[in-house]
Amino acid sequence: MYQDIDSKDQNALHILGYHKNEIVAYARCFAPGAYFKEAAIGRILVKSNHRGEGWGHKMVSESVQAVIENFNTTSIRISAQEYLVDFYKSHGFKTVGEGYLEDGIPHVAMVYTD
Repeated sequence: MYQDIDSKDQNALHILGYHKNEIVAYARCFAPGAYFKEAAIGRILVKSNHRGEGWGHKMVSESVQAVIENFNTTSIRISAQEYLVDFYKSHGFKTVGEGYLEDGIPHVAMVYTD
């Protein structure tokens, strides 16, 4: 059984990426105020055997679109691992503020700019 370690899954819009009836990618989206002041996208992941197939790009694009359609906003904040800053920049996100550690991993806040 999956453990909801931050107790936020109940309030999330879950985005699933399927390949041949198997979930290979996942993200969760939040309405403004549920996680940050802005809408949020987080927990973007791709199964290791499907990395390099474009799933990460697809999940970010689909998640941004889901936020726009479901929460009627283009103001989106993420907590990005620092090594992925350029990846998120390619999707219209910009860094804000200083870097910080989250679970011992360097992160930086980023916001979507339409």
